[in-house]
Amino acid sequence: MTRRGLPGSPREAVFARFNAVSTPMRDRVATLISGRRERLAQQLGHALSSPAADAAPLDDAKRAYLLDEALDLYWNELEWEHITEEEATEGAPLSELTFPGVLAFVRGLLLTEVNADALAPAEPRPEVVESFVAFLAGRVLELEESVGNGGATETDELARARGELTTTDRLLDLVLYLYHGLDEAEVERVEAAANR
Repeated sequence: MTRRGLPGSPREAVFARFNAVSTPMRDRVATLISGRRERLAQQLGHALSSPAADAAPLDDAKRAYLLDEALDLYWNELEWEHITEEEATEGAPLSELTFPGVLAFVRGLLLTEVNADALAPAEPRPEVVESFVAFLAGRVLELEESVGNGGATETDELARARGELTTTDRLLDLVLYLYHGLDEAEVERVEAAANR
């Protein structure tokens, strides 16, 4: 169900914009991400740790390939949710269930240990996850604008944008939890603080 190569598809349009982001948009994305990170650190009561890339740096083509795979998973799983609405609960789909492939891929990109009998060593790629975080933040900002400009009339398109905003915003948090290595207790503490 890949959407790669479909001219004019939302995925192609957003990916093109992601690769040619204006400076003001980059600033807005950076502000959103740093705000999320500051909030996490504040809720946890300590500075966030960041993963180290022990492996040799990726060349641009390999980095772009891995990022494109993450984006394909995002768009495919989002489209599948639109088709099936199987993860919707009271109108809002659960991001954890909507994006299982995305979250598994992110975990794989951050993997630091493998079994002794593994055929290849762990090669964490936090720089790819960082780029994916930037994509998600940009997508959240884009969807906020879309929803904000929707007017008072609730159309199917506006309802779809609202659902995408909710799930993508939540996915951004989930990816940041993985990126910064939050354990289960820390995630529970952050979630409890957010629900107050």
